[in-house]
Amino acid sequence: MQTADRPLSPTEILTAAQLHTPGLGIATVYRALKEFSQSGLVEIVELPGASDRYEIVGKDHHHHFWCRECDRVYDVEGCSGNVGTNTPRGFRAEDHDVLIKGLCAKCVS
Repeated sequence: MQTADRPLSPTEILTAAQLHTPGLGIATVYRALKEFSQSGLVEIVELPGASDRYEIVGKDHHHHFWCRECDRVYDVEGCSGNVGTNTPRGFRAEDHDVLIKGLCAKCVS
C-alpha cells in the first residue's frame, strides 16, 4: 500500500501481495485490512455504490479522484478551501469529503 501511493481495493492489494506470497487468498486480505483499520494503520475510503478502498493513515488532508473507466482511486492533494462557509445558516460543518469523478490521465488517452 505504501508503494502504490493511492487508495487500493482489496483485490488490488491481493494482486500485489500475491507477487510475494502466491498462495495468499482474499479472505486473508480482508482480515488484515480489518485489523489494520481497527488498529489505526489504514483508513477506509468509502465510494458510493462501490467497494471500499484503503489507504495508509497519516497523510495530510486531501480528497480523492475516482476514474469511471479503470475504477482506480487517486489522491487529490490539498483542499479547495473552507467548505464550511457553504453550510446552511445555523449549521456547523465539522468535516467534509470531496470525491471527484471522471477519467484519469491513462484513460483519457
